[in-house]
Amino acid sequence: MPTRPTANDVEDLRLEIEQHNYRYYVLDDPTVSDSEYDRLLRRLTEIEEKCPEFVTPDSPTQKIGAAPQSGFSTVRRTHPMLSLDNAMDHDEVTEWRERLIRVVGSDGETDYVCEPKMDGVAVELVYEKGVLVQGSTRGDGTNGEDITANVKTLRPIPLRLRGSNVPDSLSVRGEVYIALSDFEELNRRQAEEGERLYVNPRNTTAGSLKQLDPKVTASRPLLFYAYGVGSAAGTGIESQWDLLEALRAWGLPTNPHSQHCETIDDVMACHADIAAKRDELPYEIDGVVIKVNRFDVQAEAGARSRSPRWALAWKFPPQEERTRVLGIEVQVGRTGALTPVARLEPVLVGGVTVSNATLHNQDEVDKKDVRVGDWVWVRRAGDVIPEVVGPIKELRKGKPRKFKLPRKCPVCGTAVVRAEGESVVRCPNFSCAAQVKERIIHFASRGALDIEGMGIKLVEQFVDKKLVASAADIFSLTLDDLLPLERMARKSAENLLASIDRSKSVSLARFIYALGIRNAGETISEILAEHYASTETLFEAEEDALAVIDGVGPVIAKEIRSWAGDKVNRAMVKRLLEAGIHFPDTAATEKSDEFAGMTFVFTGTLTHFTRERAAAEVKKRGGKASSSISKKTSYVVAGENAGSKLEKAEQLGVTVINETDFLAMVNTGPADR
Repeated sequence: MPTRPTANDVEDLRLEIEQHNYRYYVLDDPTVSDSEYDRLLRRLTEIEEKCPEFVTPDSPTQKIGAAPQSGFSTVRRTHPMLSLDNAMDHDEVTEWRERLIRVVGSDGETDYVCEPKMDGVAVELVYEKGVLVQGSTRGDGTNGEDITANVKTLRPIPLRLRGSNVPDSLSVRGEVYIALSDFEELNRRQAEEGERLYVNPRNTTAGSLKQLDPKVTASRPLLFYAYGVGSAAGTGIESQWDLLEALRAWGLPTNPHSQHCETIDDVMACHADIAAKRDELPYEIDGVVIKVNRFDVQAEAGARSRSPRWALAWKFPPQEERTRVLGIEVQVGRTGALTPVARLEPVLVGGVTVSNATLHNQDEVDKKDVRVGDWVWVRRAGDVIPEVVGPIKELRKGKPRKFKLPRKCPVCGTAVVRAEGESVVRCPNFSCAAQVKERIIHFASRGALDIEGMGIKLVEQFVDKKLVASAADIFSLTLDDLLPLERMARKSAENLLASIDRSKSVSLARFIYALGIRNAGETISEILAEHYASTETLFEAEEDALAVIDGVGPVIAKEIRSWAGDKVNRAMVKRLLEAGIHFPDTAATEKSDEFAGMTFVFTGTLTHFTRERAAAEVKKRGGKASSSISKKTSYVVAGENAGSKLEKAEQLGVTVINETDFLAMVNTGPADR
């Protein structure tokens, strides 16, 4: 029989939660994951429900967060910004609905609105007669920090609302966030300038909103979604779904993935749908917020001290967790780069068990100060390779030794080198077995020659058994070579040889990419293929001629000349061409100026084209395909699940078309992907 908790037990638990509140809300430096914090708070809530004599006015269950930090004046609200109760599975959602029905009776058989739960920073915006007069953080719910000057710098937030039916006074609640691509770009710039990398989008958003200089906030790519108001009284709006439509009409962005659900079964389906899209979204979410749609039912349901009874956050498995570093090993890549990899105590992150995570390079290890034995934060977003965010130094025991990369390649024993101005340490031995394997894996990959069936395990056998020493050797493989290999049946061997033969017909751009020239990714390879009709003309081009090509530049030009100047590389290309590799798409094609002066941006999932093929159609007609939107953009082609780019296009007044419209413009039918 469980031991009844004592007053001291409850007080200790409260103090622990308050410490985590302080680190999360004030310092933006948590030492437990959201899921661990939720478990602690749920435990305290359960104890207080069973033992109400332990409830105190200052318990974490009776408030939302910590007090605002100094530096900003305090904003006190009439209508608090409440927190939400959490559910982790179907059963808990069902229990929430049953409690709702017990409170409001038959009105509990209602409709709902489901909205993605943004992993950002909650704020309130106050508009008087349609003009933005105040912005504040959530703070402890009732008292927030006045960040008016900062929120006015956010482009998605209108300084004046649109329309003629705007309420005289309106307090809008919403979430400020940073898109994943913008966060990566921020860190890329930080790395280039030798500055400390940002930990994650949410903490970066919080820090950006709390800058004393609004110019700093303005320099950050902060975005905003509105999801509610402090009070709907006087608006004439009677439901959450109608409110979202009104907010959009007033010029405030709302999440396009929000859904109106007629039944609780629809809610379950919506949660599954948004969970499936989670990795494709351009921002981070950590669940789905379920709200009773009708405001009269919301009012009847009421609220507890810290959360409304009419709303629930159905959370996803966390994508950031803490675990321990068991060791640090070194991997050698296709360009010879030595990459430290942390071997971790296995931990479930975002529904995937993670036991390894990249530490990037020696500079990053030094900046993060990750050591064997440390407790660390591990992060996984979408299909991104798991990485160690940083150590939790408060939990470090003793003085573990700092990690240093070896002076010799761990695979071939060659002395490593570090070029001036580079952060990467490399093995210069081109014949290093690790590099050979990685180069061949890259050569056969989907974006390159796309040799179906040639996976990592098979390539390792090829190299270890000395069947293959370069990409050119792939085309000399025979059935007799393949049959003795592990897990290689005759049918599999025949299929692989057929796939190798099919790969000989390839675009010049994909072939250039397959060669693995440093810094020559898919986009650069396409640019090079547009300017040179063959590998011979490309590799004979002078460095200066390459450097002036738009998108290439001097650094990549130098890499190309260095690669092409190597006799081993040129000999391999010659062997590949002699093996039958050819480029059918380099035959003369007529180009037009139909799209001259036009810029196209593609967003969302295209069903009839790959992005590369769509861009090629634009370029063939004299236009330009770009990845970013500006006022000079001519068209945004929006596929399924289009995200922030679509919103930006609408804000800038750029013409948005769908894929069918684009097909009509290029006068072509669906293309083979």
